[in-house]
Amino acid sequence: MIKYLIQGFLIGMAYVAPIGMQNIYVINNAIGNSRTKAYMVALITIFFDISLALACFFGMGAIMEKFQFLKLGILLFGGMAVIYIGVQLIKSIPDVANEVDINKSLAQVIFGCFLVTWANPQALIDGSLLLGGFRAGLAPEFSKIFILGVCLASSTWFLGITTVASVFKNNINNNAIRVINVVCGSVLVYYGFKLGYSFYIAVA
Repeated sequence: MIKYLIQGFLIGMAYVAPIGMQNIYVINNAIGNSRTKAYMVALITIFFDISLALACFFGMGAIMEKFQFLKLGILLFGGMAVIYIGVQLIKSIPDVANEVDINKSLAQVIFGCFLVTWANPQALIDGSLLLGGFRAGLAPEFSKIFILGVCLASSTWFLGITTVASVFKNNINNNAIRVINVVCGSVLVYYGFKLGYSFYIAVA
């Protein structure tokens, strides 16, 4: 069981850690606001991120359980997509200067967190392919343990970067983010090949 929890945690970290709209939003709020408001933003972001992960994982998974050909397709093309996402992360050039407006009310913060998560087409596509693909390769009894690991990763990451950004406001630069992206991209490439191997086993 612990194997699937760890696997879910690693995939969750690789999925959520690369710097995108969510992370830029959280980091800028942590740098420019009080710690109380920074953690409030982090918790709201975690809520939307986990809800999206659950929807991608169980929604795609329920469909794939009914249609074997779709499951095989997701394993194949999902694996290719995960490898592609990982390679793009490794090659990407981050820019922390892409700031967002941090002077917002609670309602605006909630709406902003929603926009950078649920209204982000790339997050919806990547989440469905990545998490749906892993659901296709997991036995039903292990899927809940796996997604629990993904949820733990989301909570750990957003609370972690909020703390780090608050404490080390003047030390966050593109080089640090570049290292994060390379590590996360490498993890995604590795697991993308694992999905491809699962497809091979299923059709062999």
